[in-house]
Amino acid sequence: MLEIALEADEDWDSSTNWEALAEAAAQAAIAESCFPELIDTARMVELSVRLTSDAEVRALNSQWRGKDKPTNVLSFPLAESEELEEADAEGPELMLGDIVLARGVCAREAEEKALPLEHHAAHLMVHGTLHLLGYDHHDDDAATDMEARETRALARIGIANPYEDAA
Repeated sequence: MLEIALEADEDWDSSTNWEALAEAAAQAAIAESCFPELIDTARMVELSVRLTSDAEVRALNSQWRGKDKPTNVLSFPLAESEELEEADAEGPELMLGDIVLARGVCAREAEEKALPLEHHAAHLMVHGTLHLLGYDHHDDDAATDMEARETRALARIGIANPYEDAA
């Protein structure tokens, strides 16, 4: 069973159901991963999503990545690949990790791409969830694979391919 723990700062529009969006994005990303069983395993599987300010993300980015600037999304994986592969086994709650989004950066990027903030945030939540599951984009092959998984995951929740105009 997948559980999402979400915390949103007041800067994030309260009229949006961020919890539902985070759950949909995480489930879609997991469904497109090598670990789709994480969605409905009897074992509790949890990830947290923090919607916060650029300042908080800048501090985290500086502390953990040595980059003194805000970024759109940070992911902090907690589960080892062996744990993901054995998620169906009995055991304690499986913590996938934390995803943190920066409000200002997300809003600026959404505006530049002429996208609703909710669509861009969902994309970043999918992206972050895939990072928690061990996916990355450090080389061309990995980036192509990750983008394809993101595109399929977003299609599952009715969001268009964010890479169409990026080519």
